[in-house]
Amino acid sequence: MPNQTTAALLLESLQQLGIEFLFANLGSDHPPLLEAIEQAREQGRALPRLITCPNEMVALSAAHGCALASGRPQAVVVHVECGTQALAGAVHNAARGRVPVLIFAGASPLTQEGELRGSRNEFIHWIQDVHDQHGIVRGYMKYDYEIRVGHNLPQVLARALRIACSAPQGPVYLSAAREVLEQEVPALQAAPVLARPLEPLALAPAMLEELADALCEARAPLIVTSHLGRRPEAVHALQRLSTRLAIPVCESAPSCLNLPTDDPMYLGNQWNQPVQNPLLAEADVVLVLDSDVPWIPTVNRPRRDARIFHIDVDALKQAMPLWYIGAERSAQADALCALRQLDAELDRRALPLQAIEQRRARIAALHAQRDAQLQALEAIPADASITPEYLSACLRPYIDRDTIVCNEGISNYHTVINHLRLSEPGSLLASGGGSLGWSGGAAFGVRLMRPGSRVVVMCGDGSYLFSVPSSVHWMARRYAAPFLTVIFNNGGWKSPKLSALALHAEDAVGRSEDLGVSFAPAPDHAGIAAAAGGSWGRRISRADEVEPALREAFAALDEGRAAVLDVQVGEL
Repeated sequence: MPNQTTAALLLESLQQLGIEFLFANLGSDHPPLLEAIEQAREQGRALPRLITCPNEMVALSAAHGCALASGRPQAVVVHVECGTQALAGAVHNAARGRVPVLIFAGASPLTQEGELRGSRNEFIHWIQDVHDQHGIVRGYMKYDYEIRVGHNLPQVLARALRIACSAPQGPVYLSAAREVLEQEVPALQAAPVLARPLEPLALAPAMLEELADALCEARAPLIVTSHLGRRPEAVHALQRLSTRLAIPVCESAPSCLNLPTDDPMYLGNQWNQPVQNPLLAEADVVLVLDSDVPWIPTVNRPRRDARIFHIDVDALKQAMPLWYIGAERSAQADALCALRQLDAELDRRALPLQAIEQRRARIAALHAQRDAQLQALEAIPADASITPEYLSACLRPYIDRDTIVCNEGISNYHTVINHLRLSEPGSLLASGGGSLGWSGGAAFGVRLMRPGSRVVVMCGDGSYLFSVPSSVHWMARRYAAPFLTVIFNNGGWKSPKLSALALHAEDAVGRSEDLGVSFAPAPDHAGIAAAAGGSWGRRISRADEVEPALREAFAALDEGRAAVLDVQVGEL
């Protein structure tokens, strides 16, 4: 076979390794890639689909959404160190959210007098040349590597994807200069088998037996999880365990649906609310499954003599300098594998059925009580204003089995979960990180990967502005990937205000009327989307406007048009 350029080999290898999309923000370091793409089009050769992204953070957020929707990694292409820096907070979200994604960046050319094809020919090739481009993101990557020759590129890509997809999953970063991408190399084939992730880790027999003993003997056991539900089969395994032993499940800052909210053993989710969870306070055995922050000790913690068991694919949390939960037993293991082991272990035991049934009745009663309390919050206020609870309840009938909700509600994270009352595994997604602006790009990526599904974003007005909506909605129109955005608009950044009040309510902060978090005068959020992407949009402020607006928004969505519903839900 004839030789090809490293750029062509890169694209063909990504295709062979299962990459479907290249979310690209192109620059002067990418001519070899563009030439390879155009040659492939002329010759009818399949390559990953190029998605033009006017903003790099949106590109990585879109790849993040694709990975969550499919379980498969995608690729992001950015321009040298400028593009790498412009990935911004999406890098944090991909790392903390355990998302497999391959980031490829160009690099300034290595030569300046035409010694090799691709040598420097623009002034920016000097000013964009930095000492350590990889250092910009190295602290967030599972793996980074500079491609120096094309002859082993398929093996490098396979290794990068194996590392990205092996638990705990995460982003990887590769780079190459133009001269390397223009280099001619033999036609090579990538081997998908070399990119397979490592097999999941199981619990050691000693811990399995001790955990089973503890759960069977416990008077008030509790399970806490955050992102176990990223795999639907893990949701079913957790549901089986909690039902079998009548163990209530509480979520801490969940980034997905971990247990159907209508399950009698589901007893809610907790974020930054400064209250002690009574179940955690009374639990004598706590099983923590896949959770980075199972509780916040200054306001909410287990009782002092509680036995804590911890199972996580990232049990050491080495990327977090300060972290501990006081677990007496901790295992770096796959939660699904561990739950299946535990199920088999319980099959061999005589269970304390009377104690289990007594606990089941008590937990089911607490679940019903919680449902009644939530329903009461959904009433229309006397002044006919719109509350987040009422808005979420009105949206609930529109969320069917094929709808995916991207939750970036921030101060309303819990409201979205509590009042949408989702029950389908995979129906709820969040970034898993703490950098705002994820939901717009992520929703586009989800819709691109799941074209048969409705996608709904629920976000704050601050998150919406962070998401670069002009880029997001332009992409949604260009690539026919519409979704609905519902904005909880309280006129600014409520979460920073709540954080400040938590420490200084009795000080100057508590007396201030302006903490620098207001967005007055109000932006035209829907207008931004309409101008950039031809989206349907409306702003509402009264309860009687909600239903008609939702009907119009979903009608627009069903017609293939993105929609933005900007809802005033109070003030800062």
